[in-house]
Amino acid sequence: MITYQLTATKKELEEIIALQQKNLPVNISTKEKNEQGFVSAQHTLELLTKMHDAHPHVIAKHNGKVVGYALCMLQEFRNEIPLLTPMFNQIDNAIKELDESLNYMVMGQICVDKSYRKQGMFRALYKYMKQNISKEYNAIITEVDVKNIRSSNAHKAIGFELLKEHQSNNQNWQLIVLPT
Repeated sequence: MITYQLTATKKELEEIIALQQKNLPVNISTKEKNEQGFVSAQHTLELLTKMHDAHPHVIAKHNGKVVGYALCMLQEFRNEIPLLTPMFNQIDNAIKELDESLNYMVMGQICVDKSYRKQGMFRALYKYMKQNISKEYNAIITEVDVKNIRSSNAHKAIGFELLKEHQSNNQNWQLIVLPT
């Protein structure tokens, strides 16, 4: 049985890092990237721990092992991962144009272990995230590399809406939002 919870231990954070490593573009084939998707950012255990201390991450566990995760990233970490800094700048601009009262949580990365895909875990991770942040935040914002078709389609399927498209780090991104 798969359970959903917030991170609580160093071991869980280490298992997130291990799952992340397996799904970085440098560690998977082009075919797999196109068919299964990929994760773009790489975290250190130290940074992941700091992020956890500010707000625990959402994880899916099976038989005591992390098999999926959705990282919770507060605005204070905007400069910690250079790949994501432009996203925060785009969020600032989008909020000025749309709704300055928007109080959001950034979903810093979502990943499901290959052997657990197509079982509803992606949707369940976001559902659990929404339930655990709705008192504090009224939206979840993230971005998806436009080349990551699987991720883009999955986000649209659960209700994410396009805020804007932008380019940074020689990549094209879709900045998307999900009301909580």
